[in-house]
Amino acid sequence: MTNQPSARDRVLQAYEELLINDGPRAATLDAVAAGAGVSKGGLLYHFKSKEALTAGLLEKLRALAAQDFDLMARDPAGCASYYVRTSVFGGTTFDRAVVAAMRLAQGEDDTVRAAFSEIHARWYQLILGDVGDPAVARAIMLLGDGLYYNAALFGLPTSEKTSGSDAVDVQALLRVVEQMRAGARP
Repeated sequence: MTNQPSARDRVLQAYEELLINDGPRAATLDAVAAGAGVSKGGLLYHFKSKEALTAGLLEKLRALAAQDFDLMARDPAGCASYYVRTSVFGGTTFDRAVVAAMRLAQGEDDTVRAAFSEIHARWYQLILGDVGDPAVARAIMLLGDGLYYNAALFGLPTSEKTSGSDAVDVQALLRVVEQMRAGARP
């Protein structure tokens, strides 16, 4: 017996897909229902409005972020290394939720920007606890954010997957993170 996603989960997945592939304007209630394979009434049973869909997406994003925080805090290589290593877009459930929410954050939705601010602040606190220097923690965050942005937007390959002059050498960047961490310690 296979584990089929619930109608609610299918609706959220369809909403994410539409946001990622076609943008917020295309993510109408009718389009989401069609993408999820449910009637509009079925969609409205779980999400009464587009705002409720966004709230559901943010709930999912926060839950996935909480899992990421836990993994980050327990990583034997440290929080800074974890952040940079995982800043290469991998198409995970978390990545997809982040990209979908980013599409919404480009608009006028303050609730999405607030969720990103909360998540970003927690990542920063974890990295700061690891490296001990606010400027180094911020630089590591910017390094990771830049990796993620470039991978999500341009699909830049990493040297672990492909070779070529445009490949991003993540291992070399992790060595830089270690140098920054060592320089931050008294």
